[in-house]
Amino acid sequence: MARVKASPGDRAQGRRSTPLLATALALGLLAALAVGPAWAGAAMPDADPIVSLTDPVSEPGGDPEPTPSEEPPPTEEPGGSPVPTDPAPETTAPPPETTPPAPETTAPEVPPPPTTTVPGGPPTPAPPTPPVPPAPPVPPVRPPAPGPPTPAPNPLGVQVTTQDVTLTGAYWNAASTDTTLQVTVNNTGTAAQRIRLSYTLPAGLTDAGTKGCAAAGGGAYRCGAWTAEAGVRFSALLRLRVDGTAWRRMPLAGSVQVVADAPGVPGEAADDQGFAVLFPPGPPVPGIALAADEVAFDISGAASNLTLRLGNTGPVDAAGRVEVVLPAGVTVPTPPPGCAAVDEARTRCDTGPVLAGKTAELRLPVEATPQAQREAPLSGAVIGQLDPRSGQTRQVQMSFRITAAAALATPVVSPPAPTGSQGVLPGGAADGDGGMTSVQRTAIILIVVSALLMVLALTLATTSLRRRLSGPAAQPVTDPAD
Repeated sequence: MARVKASPGDRAQGRRSTPLLATALALGLLAALAVGPAWAGAAMPDADPIVSLTDPVSEPGGDPEPTPSEEPPPTEEPGGSPVPTDPAPETTAPPPETTPPAPETTAPEVPPPPTTTVPGGPPTPAPPTPPVPPAPPVPPVRPPAPGPPTPAPNPLGVQVTTQDVTLTGAYWNAASTDTTLQVTVNNTGTAAQRIRLSYTLPAGLTDAGTKGCAAAGGGAYRCGAWTAEAGVRFSALLRLRVDGTAWRRMPLAGSVQVVADAPGVPGEAADDQGFAVLFPPGPPVPGIALAADEVAFDISGAASNLTLRLGNTGPVDAAGRVEVVLPAGVTVPTPPPGCAAVDEARTRCDTGPVLAGKTAELRLPVEATPQAQREAPLSGAVIGQLDPRSGQTRQVQMSFRITAAAALATPVVSPPAPTGSQGVLPGGAADGDGGMTSVQRTAIILIVVSALLMVLALTLATTSLRRRLSGPAAQPVTDPAD
């Protein structure tokens, strides 16, 4: 009987590819087992997330004065028309999660090398299998370093926000204008507090009969006190009257102050915020247009820009000029070409000829002191003037708004309580390198290496199979016994 006999070279080549494939698969399995626990530990947070929730404010509408049943009970004298809202729901952070210990992994046992029997000769051992390298150690996730204990939160806290007094074009046709200023007060502490409110008006503005508030002299007004539970937010409308000649004193701005205390708690919490009185361009004069953009300072407090536009809407060319008046603490550090400082608060700029139907645009750098930014929003004024070649000089003025992110910062509690540094990150927090920690980067590298090893093993197996299929056909051998 004839048998098909494979050549010794083919058999040796087939057995040589088997240990290479087993080695590659073992390397991939070890890398995957080592990476799994590291990846799970790197992805798990080390500290509790901070949960915050803010309820929207139900702003009063329609009748600015709330009904007696809606007012919070005053603890002293009646106080304005604030309407308390429901306290914000309390939220608790979930318990910290713990990282399970990484499972122990052991390298699989390597079987003894197989032998190859050649007819007519002694057994030939197969090539030795290379040792499996141990998996690289994964650095453990270190817990955050122990620090000083976190102080207990202060039970006192209050915050006030205001809107602006914005006048329309009807102001120029009236002896005085009645308007309202909306004030929102928020109990940001953890205890019920008694909150007192007062406000200061600039020259040209007076109180028009706000319920529960009385004049205290020097443009100041004091209102009653309200008792508000923790998290309660309420609003009040202050009735104001703007005189018909107040525009001559622009820029105008006022401020609102709140002070809160609680029985049995030492100290007080206070906050204040300014408001701007914004006049429209005027008095109306034909042939001239004026506009100014809002100035906004970001949280860094860096310089900002003020953009002005002076338009010639008349039929004749005219020489243009603008004058900027800024509040205390706000200045133009370096006037651009064509501009000069008249005094600390005034800067005058010549725009040159403004053609009929055209608009000249100016941009001035503006800086503000930290105190001025905390008092924002403020207002500035700009006066525009056109001097035509024939005809009378035309002049209008308006006010613009100045805001700052520093005014929205958390108010200081007196006496101040120590707080944690905002520049320190807890252990395991994301760094500035793509938002990943070193443990996460190591885990990703190991996963990529494991995948490459698997691809290499498949490539070697495929190549070996193709060589075996494309090799010379085996020759039949006749058994001598037959």
